Amino acid sequence: QLQLVESGGGLVQPGGSLRLSCAASGFTLDYYAIGWFRQAPGKEREGVSCISSSDGSTYYADSVKGRFTLSRDNAKTTVYLQMNNLKPEDSAVYYCWSGGGVWGQGTQVTVSS
Repeated sequence: QLQLVESGGGLVQPGGSLRLSCAASGFTLDYYAIGWFRQAPGKEREGVSCISSSDGSTYYADSVKGRFTLSRDNAKTTVYLQMNNLKPEDSAVYYCWSGGGVWGQGTQVTVSS
């Protein structure tokens, strides 16, 4: 069974940091592109970042560029999203997605003082 499981969400103050993890089971994360999406209440799901399966190149939405970093472990079973200098507008449920069409269950990130 192909699964993605996110973890690492939580409550953080503005300017703080969190690291989200996306662990795969049933496949390795170098077979498909892997992306992070987020959805805030009342808003559409939006793409945040993704990593190419071919060369590991990364893409970031303008809203997070320079603050978020996407990386993949050497075993290629876990992808990390390091989020620094978090802002209240980053609050959302964050979802991991694979190019094979698998979605994780989501992890809540709340940025508030």
